[in-house]
Amino acid sequence: MTEQSETLSAARALVDAGRYLTLATADADGVPWATPVWYAHREHREFVWVSRPEARHSRNLAVRPHVAIVIFDSTVPPAEAEAAYFEAVAEELTGRERDEAVAVFSSASEAQGLPAWTLADVEPPAAHRLYRAVAERCFVLGASDRRVEVEPG
Repeated sequence: MTEQSETLSAARALVDAGRYLTLATADADGVPWATPVWYAHREHREFVWVSRPEARHSRNLAVRPHVAIVIFDSTVPPAEAEAAYFEAVAEELTGRERDEAVAVFSSASEAQGLPAWTLADVEPPAAHRLYRAVAERCFVLGASDRRVEVEPG
């Protein structure tokens, strides 16, 4: 196995094992904000989550769709740390894209023993909306605290 394929495998394993990603957004003035969100993924490069539209990160996405994402295991000792970093573009989903993504989100929810999600749970007048970030670049924490770029997905 090559170093690139091992690194890609490590990124996929982190995405598969993770329950929360840290989403970094910025408002119209560039003021940063980071928040954890429970997520589901499609093909290790498309991340979906639900949030309230009035949440700070949701408001930020409406004016600045470029985001950063990190997925990591916070329970391991520092010398054993692994992390996957993504540069992505995020949006609130509507229409057909929302219909398809809610099925992905619901499936992950049910697989973890949580309730199913339907379109009625993510469209008005419901409290939550469905969001998606599609990774454009992916980096994995490598040896000596070095970030190694791999193809997302």
